[in-house]
Amino acid sequence: MSERKVRVRFAPSPTGALHIGGVRTALYNYLFARQHGGDMIFRIEDTDSQRFVPGAEAYIIESLEWLGIKFDEGVSYGGEYGPYRQSERKEIYRKYVDRLLENGKAYIAFDTPEELDAKRQEVSNFQYDASTRMQMRNSLTLSKDEVNALIAEGKQYVVRFKIEPGEDIQVNDLIRGEVVINSSVLDDKVLYKSADNLPTYHLANIVDDHLMEVSHVIRGEEWLPSAPLHVLLYRAFGWEDTMPRFAHLPLLLKPDGKGKLSKRDGDRLGFPVFPLEWHDPKTGEVSSGYRESGYLPEAVVNFLALLGWNPGNDQEIMSMDELVRLFSLEKCSKSGAKFDYEKGKWFNHKYIQLKSDEELADLFLPLLAEKGITADKSVVARIISLVKGRVSFVKELWDQTAFFFIAPDTYEEKSVKKRWKEETPAQMTELIDILESLPDFTSAPAEKEVLTWIEGKGYHLGNVMNAFRLAVVGECKGPHMFDITEIMGKDETISRIRKAIERLS
Repeated sequence: MSERKVRVRFAPSPTGALHIGGVRTALYNYLFARQHGGDMIFRIEDTDSQRFVPGAEAYIIESLEWLGIKFDEGVSYGGEYGPYRQSERKEIYRKYVDRLLENGKAYIAFDTPEELDAKRQEVSNFQYDASTRMQMRNSLTLSKDEVNALIAEGKQYVVRFKIEPGEDIQVNDLIRGEVVINSSVLDDKVLYKSADNLPTYHLANIVDDHLMEVSHVIRGEEWLPSAPLHVLLYRAFGWEDTMPRFAHLPLLLKPDGKGKLSKRDGDRLGFPVFPLEWHDPKTGEVSSGYRESGYLPEAVVNFLALLGWNPGNDQEIMSMDELVRLFSLEKCSKSGAKFDYEKGKWFNHKYIQLKSDEELADLFLPLLAEKGITADKSVVARIISLVKGRVSFVKELWDQTAFFFIAPDTYEEKSVKKRWKEETPAQMTELIDILESLPDFTSAPAEKEVLTWIEGKGYHLGNVMNAFRLAVVGECKGPHMFDITEIMGKDETISRIRKAIERLS
């Protein structure tokens, strides 16, 4: 096993938007594959035709590409092991269904839904297994002629895996250690349905993982109960030597209360549970996404990586390359990870700070354009440098910087009452004269001249400076006053002071 090339797969079903828990599974597969110089396969599990949702497959691909989770082969990527969409592999699965039937490892069952319901009413906790299968209508209780006649009539049937009771099945999980389950608790799972000529998840995954030479199956904790069945299927085919190593990841839990994270939690508490905005084609409902909510992809990746895993030190900010270097399945938690969405915002804030002012300007300029504002990128970058420490999202830059682009028409009432005194208009008129006379309007020289004037006149520093800020900004907020005026320029600064004198006197 140790000599095999690492090959992992991410195999979602196209049944709707990709849940953030699924994104984390894809991420962990990606980190593991990259760390071991392996391959990552993208497979689509679309054997459940009833649950197929148009657009879901394209949504999943776009989501993972946005996050920088890249595949080596698979649906839309190509490769030597295709096709990678399970609905296109019907003939392949049928061959392996027949092999199980020929070897007595599976049987054909004709029980109708009504007959199964009747049996459930008759037998409490009914399970289709070794203790009940001989009471049912299947190829174990019917003659070969009867079976052939029913198939010839076009009667729908399923193929069930024949599980022998009383056997302890060991699953060596890379996260949970050795898990032992007795085969008596397992039912004879349906592997194939004649209604659509498609296998169920259990058979399709085993066949695909074997044929695609998958070395490790890294998936959510919810699939742990099916692991013993998959071990038995590998044995039934005689593939024990190529059985992948299993790793079952802990659940993502609600931010509050008990249970696993759901879309309802996001709706209730106001955070996304999908990577991208999702438009449900059936209901028309629109669900928020991390991208459209203003999260940076690298922040989402870093945040998700630490939900159920840690590097064993106090480091929190890690690039994708660092995550690849540090990641290990052995350091994944066995218990569920609470989804702390506020921590997600913290990560976004940190990654905003790590971006250059020019990069943030590129992200902010489209928002300015939406508001009808055309601005020079270099100027926008200088403005951002003054305020970026105060924001967690690029969209929040507008509240912090709007006054740079639009002169105030109104002035904050509380600040006016507190800072605009009877003597203020005269002081602001004097300030205009000082500013007009400045040969150098950059921050430090301008500040020195204005402070010298205030001190020389014996004016109250706080009142004058806050009135100055109120006149230019419209309220008593914002970065250093002389950094503001340097960017705004002499003419605009003086124009705003004159306007305030006129409006507030």
